[in-house]
Amino acid sequence: MPEVEETQLPGVGVRHDFGTHGGRRIGVITHASGRRDLLIYAVDDPDACSQTVHLSDREAHALADVLGGSQVSRHAEKVAQSVDGVTIDWLHLTGSWPCAGRTLREIPLREKTGVTVVSVVRDGESLPMPGPDFELHADDTVVVVGTAEGVAAAGAMLRGS
Repeated sequence: MPEVEETQLPGVGVRHDFGTHGGRRIGVITHASGRRDLLIYAVDDPDACSQTVHLSDREAHALADVLGGSQVSRHAEKVAQSVDGVTIDWLHLTGSWPCAGRTLREIPLREKTGVTVVSVVRDGESLPMPGPDFELHADDTVVVVGTAEGVAAAGAMLRGS
């Protein structure tokens, strides 16, 4: 069995990585909000992530069931990494999310979830502290801060679920 490395990501969650027999590196980030990202590292640079697959809670559980579950997934269920109760998450918007094309003013995140948008990453550029008239676009990554529960609710609200 490969050795699984665990790395705490303060305010984000925890990352688990391992190397395959074929020399590839794979990992999973379990965000404090419960969202998971499957990481596939570059062949030529095992420290560089070449692909990220964002998984909802249901998708992560389905994948775990298909793969047979593990002690890591059971441990990850208990993860709630926060810094003094503050959780940070990166929410990647797709074109199917109903918030794309709307301004932050039109999406009452703070009022309904207590979460604050602290930055938006667009085309590789960080746009810190966007104002209420900032319009979200598909493929933006919205960086939010709040409680773990609030961050999970904000993700659901932005997804329209």
